[in-house]
Amino acid sequence: MKIQIANVPPHPIPLPRGERVVVGEIYLNIPSPLTGEGEGGGEHDLIPPTSILPRKGGGGLWECSLRNPRGISVLFLVIAMMLMVTIGYVFSYLIPTKQKSASLVVSSNQAFFLAQSGVEFAVRYATDPVRSWTTPAQLNGLDGMTGNLGRGRFTLDYNDVNDSLTSIGEVPNASQRRIVVSCFTSFLTKGLILDPASPVPCWTTPNLRARFFIKNVSCSITINAFYATWTQTGSTRIREIYMNGVQKFFGNYQTGDPIQSFNRGGNSQTILPNQVIQVEVVYDPPGKTIPTVTSIVITLYSTTGTDYAFDLDPENDGLPGC
Repeated sequence: MKIQIANVPPHPIPLPRGERVVVGEIYLNIPSPLTGEGEGGGEHDLIPPTSILPRKGGGGLWECSLRNPRGISVLFLVIAMMLMVTIGYVFSYLIPTKQKSASLVVSSNQAFFLAQSGVEFAVRYATDPVRSWTTPAQLNGLDGMTGNLGRGRFTLDYNDVNDSLTSIGEVPNASQRRIVVSCFTSFLTKGLILDPASPVPCWTTPNLRARFFIKNVSCSITINAFYATWTQTGSTRIREIYMNGVQKFFGNYQTGDPIQSFNRGGNSQTILPNQVIQVEVVYDPPGKTIPTVTSIVITLYSTTGTDYAFDLDPENDGLPGC
């Protein structure tokens, strides 16, 4: 490349067209980055200081960026800022969600305990001596009862068809939980009782065959074992037990022996709600003398391990004749 420097007078003299006055010329040999003139010239040595456009012949954006440390720094700075913004957004979304979730758990637990309090209230209310509700018809009085506790309340609903109590605990505008208690009357009564409408316990055969009637005032109960004690003046034993005429036990049971499982008639007896069944206990003394038997207590056991004790002779003076 040639650069021409001319000293032009302050007041240039008009010149004819096509002529010039040269005061002095300086010629510099500078390699051209475009035409390859001079030593070491040529476009292969061209390194644009800031250009990010692709070079002729390929390379593209990444090759230009890799040759420019300043451009790489800017690129990584932009990426880092984008990551930080993304992480900040995620955290700003998760923190309120976590707080809301914790609040729901607390409200749910409060509603559960409110429902549990409703069940306890129903049991205490029904068994209060003033009311003493034990039958499904009486327990219908629990329907719609509510109680306010703290920030919430409970509501009761009794179903006399399947003998179930539903207690709903509620924290307004937050959570609701419910507890369903099946066979609710079993929490209010003993389950099996001596039937007050049937004849009292008595001897059908004096000191040999005792008879009594039991009633189920709860949901279905299955009996599969017994335990018995009595006072005797001689020696005797329980030889057989019948329920509604079906033999349930045969053996040699002495007073105070361990709990004995039924071994006849399917080895169990199911008693439905409000059902009354007849129980007969047959004593068989080993000798010819029939001893006097008093203070008879028969305990029946359900398949769930619940025991039902029946004191047949509370006066301890022996059973009357039937």
